Amino acid sequence: MRKIVHMSDLHFGRTDDAVVESLVETVVEIAPDLVVVSGDLTQRAKSREFAAARTFLDRLPKPQVVVPGNHDVPLYSVYKRFVMPLKGFTRFITNDLTPFYLDDEIAAIGVNTARSLTIKDGRISKEQVAEISSRLSPLSEELTKIVVTHHPFDLPAGFHSGDLVDRAEKAMPAIAESGADIFLSGHLHVSHITDSAARYRLASGRSGLIIQAGTATSTRGRGERNSFNLIEIDSPKLTVSHFELSNNRKPFEVRSSQSFEKTPNGWLSVKST
Repeated sequence: MRKIVHMSDLHFGRTDDAVVESLVETVVEIAPDLVVVSGDLTQRAKSREFAAARTFLDRLPKPQVVVPGNHDVPLYSVYKRFVMPLKGFTRFITNDLTPFYLDDEIAAIGVNTARSLTIKDGRISKEQVAEISSRLSPLSEELTKIVVTHHPFDLPAGFHSGDLVDRAEKAMPAIAESGADIFLSGHLHVSHITDSAARYRLASGRSGLIIQAGTATSTRGRGERNSFNLIEIDSPKLTVSHFELSNNRKPFEVRSSQSFEKTPNGWLSVKST
């Protein structure tokens, strides 16, 4: 079995220290096999914000797969935005913009969907799709294969399709064909789980779980408390537990969980609490 902590939208520069401490305490206690951070580590891509994010990551268990988000690209400096958009991220966090983790049960690949030409939207390129395919396709079907992006491949109700990662419709068939089982993302500050078959009709019949994380530490919540997901994989089954910060800011607590089983017909929900 593997335990993956999935968090997103940290937004250092706009955080509450008490929330950060509670999050570190909870994640360390969980002792996950992998920590995934799906973007927006900072509020305005400032060096001091990246430094704070780096300190935070150093306190969490390893290994980690971390990707940037649109907030990790400078907003107000035109020069930095277009000439060196991810300098802060690569200096403080990692210079690997396609991080990859592999063991004998799971494989996870991260992809940078943040772009200089847009303020908040994201995009996945043909080259990035090819990289995902080249990494995941040769691997055993027995592995649970995970793709990590900041911008989502599907949306909760009430969101506009413009919030999807750009080129999603074109990218999904090739990514699905590579055997991707799980898509982890953030961006919206809203937690959500769905099956890719709900939006994408693929000839291969493959489908994957699309799992959205809310904001782990930002004070800019959108109707949700600070939260993260714990994904426990015991193939062909997995459980997603949704952790939220309690009222009195003691360690995060499980508020709900959903269990799924992978079948030839896709992921089936087997329990919801």
